[in-house]
Amino acid sequence: MRLSGAGARHCASAMLRFHGKYEWTPWTAALADLLDEAGNAVDEVVATYFAAPRSYTAEDVVEIACHGSPVVLRHCVARALQAGARPATPGEFTLRAYLNGRIDLPRAEAVHDLIAATTLHQARIAAQQMDGSVSRALRPVKEQLLELIALLEAGIDFAEDDVTVATNEAIMGRIERILVPLGRLIDSFRFGRLVHDGLNLALVGRPNVGKSSLFNALLQQDRAIVTAIPGTTRDTISEQFSLEGIPVRLVDTAGIRESHDVVEKLGIDRSIQAMADADITIVVIDLAEEWTEQDQELAQRAAGQGIHVLVGNKADLPRRLSASVEEVAVSAQTGVGIEELKRLLVRRIAPEGFASPQSGLITSARHEGLLKESREALERAVEAAGVGLPHEMLLLDCYAALNPLDALTGATTADDILNRIFSTFCIGK
Repeated sequence: MRLSGAGARHCASAMLRFHGKYEWTPWTAALADLLDEAGNAVDEVVATYFAAPRSYTAEDVVEIACHGSPVVLRHCVARALQAGARPATPGEFTLRAYLNGRIDLPRAEAVHDLIAATTLHQARIAAQQMDGSVSRALRPVKEQLLELIALLEAGIDFAEDDVTVATNEAIMGRIERILVPLGRLIDSFRFGRLVHDGLNLALVGRPNVGKSSLFNALLQQDRAIVTAIPGTTRDTISEQFSLEGIPVRLVDTAGIRESHDVVEKLGIDRSIQAMADADITIVVIDLAEEWTEQDQELAQRAAGQGIHVLVGNKADLPRRLSASVEEVAVSAQTGVGIEELKRLLVRRIAPEGFASPQSGLITSARHEGLLKESREALERAVEAAGVGLPHEMLLLDCYAALNPLDALTGATTADDILNRIFSTFCIGK
């Protein structure tokens, strides 16, 4: 149980009896008895004291580690409430850390991502963001923008003091140098979104090409029913698995063909919808049969809807498919080619390889939206400088670019701008 605030030690003292003399020494742990209302020991606990501001919330914090009995834990909470504490609201400890200036918003949001992580890769990236990878990537962008704003402000406000202001060409060059790292951060969201939200992967194909067998092989478990009878799968089946740390929702679909069976037609409609909803479509073809018109139609549909992979199944059987149309050949029965298929999927997801978490991978749609807003304002500033508009107009666009960055990393005050002006230029000699 964690207590945070000016009264943390008072509340803890009312419910604990320490073994020997204890003076609440910061950043130390001590054995104590958890007491009931009559002063009887209920549990032996460890109390750890963190003095402000060197704690999670930047306030005085006392953490009480009880044994894992729900009864003891409920009693511990009840005793804290009796001593004057109140229950924390959802996320309040992290909110206090943010309000007290210990962490910025990207780090605070990363706490939630770490808790919600379902794969080790997600947890690793969230941990890097908690350590400030996004903030570090944004810092030079914001620094360069503030320097440009200071330059323009100085030229406008102190023109009589003979301050040299950069030409429009130089200003455009400065903005272009800001746009490059800003663009890299925005581009990282394409992969970061997949890390954060996962992706949908649909298996489609004609009946009896081995979709369900491939489904089971990718999951490494017998999840879908497999028979030699075409049309066994009548509905979509989905299951979660991890692909190089990315959570994947794998969907097995009904075989797509012309059918007059009402139930099968409903399953085929859902298969087509699964293709439309998928981030990647795996079109499965049968290497033991000739290429058909239905194969061609499915491949064209998948190509028109986005990222897709053409997989030839039944590589363990004699090949009858004359053309080499498949991108990878597998055998769902023996497992041949399954790992190669996974590597191909990873390359389709991230053609340039997995981004390093330390580089400031953007995983939040809110962050991407703010960065795009900032980039659009800077692009307007480039256009304004290109046609020779007054610097007052450029400043409006620069401040419009700064505001979204402030929403990410914290506000910039007027003093920040003034300090840069007076530290950069010899004004007021």
